[in-house]
Amino acid sequence: MERHPTTAKSWVEVSRSALRHNAQGLKRLITPGSAFMAVVKSNAYGHGTAEVVRSIRDIADWFGVDSLVEAEEVRGTGVRQPILILGYVTPQERVRATRLGFSQVIGDRAGLKAAAAGAGRNRPAKLHLKIETGTSRQGILMDKLPAFARYASRLPHVVIEGISTHFANIEDASDASYAMRQLDRFRKSVGLLEGLGIRPRLRHVACSAAAILYPETHFDLVRIGISLYGLWPSELTRQSAKTRGRKLELRPALRWKTSVAQVKALPRGTPVSYGLTERLRRDSSVAVLPTGYWDGLDRRRSSVGHVLVRGRKVKILGRVCMNMCMVDVTGLRGVRSDDEVVILGSQGRQAIGAEEIADELGTINYEVVTRINPRLPRVVVA
Repeated sequence: MERHPTTAKSWVEVSRSALRHNAQGLKRLITPGSAFMAVVKSNAYGHGTAEVVRSIRDIADWFGVDSLVEAEEVRGTGVRQPILILGYVTPQERVRATRLGFSQVIGDRAGLKAAAAGAGRNRPAKLHLKIETGTSRQGILMDKLPAFARYASRLPHVVIEGISTHFANIEDASDASYAMRQLDRFRKSVGLLEGLGIRPRLRHVACSAAAILYPETHFDLVRIGISLYGLWPSELTRQSAKTRGRKLELRPALRWKTSVAQVKALPRGTPVSYGLTERLRRDSSVAVLPTGYWDGLDRRRSSVGHVLVRGRKVKILGRVCMNMCMVDVTGLRGVRSDDEVVILGSQGRQAIGAEEIADELGTINYEVVTRINPRLPRVVVA
């Protein structure tokens, strides 16, 4: 099997057609009149910010990012859609974010003052008030909201463009009662603002799971993250969507690849890798792969995980090293240097999904894809 034409030892292929398929399918589920925000924070969940933005630039109505750096990267692709900074921004960066015209989520007075400091007659501070409804992280407590909103409305050149919150467990629970209590608190917060004569143009609460399962959460805008990339927020979300008749086919958009660096025959009993933690149980053919934990191959997959070589799953032998790992290719004919290897994704009829790796590691698919080293090349394919 030939490698993709790249000089990198390890690289990520991103399917443009899968991204577009997912975005279009999700957009069809959204209540008419609700805008579609593509959340491309954290290097587009490991898929490559610029590569993803360019692939769906004609589908997304908004782009959501975590930081000012990411906002500038998205703007650098040439898109004209509005960009919302969802995460924490330092006071100095808030001034710059305002002057560059980015919308910002605000959850405290310090952030509000900093964002307002960059505002002027022709460059208002466009702010989205984040309401704390039950996740216990970023956000304004409901009993503080009236005073906060009054203060914000008195600041010159400040526009309260949006109001938002974030669900704590909507993708993890078959019982949606906690999420619905959060939704009720959000509605009451909107009512508090309206009582003060403040009517933000954009009300938004829906993440991927909420957008898929609960149309009542759509309001004016939905924030689509993990599902844009063809991954379900959880198995429970996938099952619930099927039960509720929410027709949606998601296609994973990412394949992470490397290649065989060397193949060697080693006798039974030979220790493999650091610490001598695993010894060969038979005479074996061992392939060395030039990919390790620096690239994002979690060390906890040592002696546990698998990769795909010539369309078959083969086991990782011994400890994953910083820049290398070894796999057992015994019984596979003709494996040679430069053969393509799939770490995550499909090869032939076999596949290793982010969910499978997450189960090995005791984590979630979000972390598996997001932690792939951003310095690895992202290559857009069909």
